Amino acid sequence: MSIEDDLARIAEQQKALVFDTFGLDEAWRLGSLLRAWSVERGHAVAIDVRFSTMPAFYAALPGSIPDNENWIRRKRNLVLRMFQSSYAIGRKLELQGATVEAKYGLSSADYTPHGGSFPITVKGGGVIGAATVSGLVQRDDHELVVEALAHMTGVDLAGIRLP
Repeated sequence: MSIEDDLARIAEQQKALVFDTFGLDEAWRLGSLLRAWSVERGHAVAIDVRFSTMPAFYAALPGSIPDNENWIRRKRNLVLRMFQSSYAIGRKLELQGATVEAKYGLSSADYTPHGGSFPITVKGGGVIGAATVSGLVQRDDHELVVEALAHMTGVDLAGIRLP
């Protein structure tokens, strides 16, 4: 699985995982779905769903650590600034041999290109927020969020899963 293959698939994910509408009820359902699946799978994660700067859902599961909240904040900041998944940005930077500091002039204290945050996009409205998970390895954080977004948007996960 090359970086280029990942980037092509993540671009497909971002095109496919678009909501017709998304409000507080949908945010709660998304967060609750991520939480239920994480409990079922034994994941020690923290989960965050928010509209730009307005929190809509947050949960920290047993085994997660206080630092997961800081990782969520930093991943989410990058998504809300760049309108792309944090994993996509991280893979692009890896391919270029660059950092968020060198490429974008962003402080790593506030922005991190680690997988797990994905833009919440609405048809005709663009990116309105982000769904973020922290606690697994970054690719798995990313895949968990994508799986939940695919479930909620009715997109076939098999067609967009990372290789």
